[in-house]
Amino acid sequence: MKRTIVGVAVVAGVVQLTAMPAQAASATDPVKALRAELAPGRAVNLQATAKITYPGDRVVSSAVDGTIGFGARGPVASDLGQTVQYSAKLLREMKKSSPKETEGLQAGPVRLISSGNVSYVSGPVVEQALLSQNVSHVRYPGVKQPPSNLLVEVLDPATLKALVAARTSWKDGILKGAIKPAKLAAASAPFAARYGTRFKTGKLSYTLWFGDGGLVRRVSVKATLPVAKTTVQVESDTRFADWGREVSVLLPLRGDAIDRAEVRNDVPSGVPGIWN
Repeated sequence: MKRTIVGVAVVAGVVQLTAMPAQAASATDPVKALRAELAPGRAVNLQATAKITYPGDRVVSSAVDGTIGFGARGPVASDLGQTVQYSAKLLREMKKSSPKETEGLQAGPVRLISSGNVSYVSGPVVEQALLSQNVSHVRYPGVKQPPSNLLVEVLDPATLKALVAARTSWKDGILKGAIKPAKLAAASAPFAARYGTRFKTGKLSYTLWFGDGGLVRRVSVKATLPVAKTTVQVESDTRFADWGREVSVLLPLRGDAIDRAEVRNDVPSGVPGIWN
């Protein structure tokens, strides 16, 4: 299991719409509609929430909002604001294991600007370490692009294709389905990269809402995923808006950022929060 779950305590083709169980399929192919949006300089806005429940009623929840920019194959950049909250029990544990990071996350939102495999972090979680450096961001190299949804990346054509194929109903622009984590990992590179590929148990259910032209306007997902000898419950809901907007994600100027290695003793070892 990858860091998204354990860190706090822890090609696509055209969808064939001819075979539907009982319900009539939409006339619009959502994978084709998504591919038409994937081009440099184009973007979509989002608002998303996530909640992870560990054994013993230990809960971390988070919300993000911002913009994701596209390349020819999918998301390549993003500018997101993130907040994090812990349940009382988990907060006590986090303050013991990671006091500075936990305090910083509770103090205010984290801004995360990402491009390729580099993310720039600002906000209370790192600002104390940067006061003497006269910079505003910490540069984290070698990290993954933050997802639009903590469980399923519907901005990835192959992932969207797998979800459409595993549907149990599709009516009036609302698609529902369920898929085993192992099957999703085999089809979705973002899911496999984040959670791994070795699943013997677990389940994942989802609902997709489509807007005009077949583009996803909302995705809501619930999953039970195995971690070590137990399981965690994960929920994530994302709403998309302003499809097709033309915008470029602007990175901090080089003089406004410092590499994490240069302040490694004073900032989190990895990109803080759960959207990483």
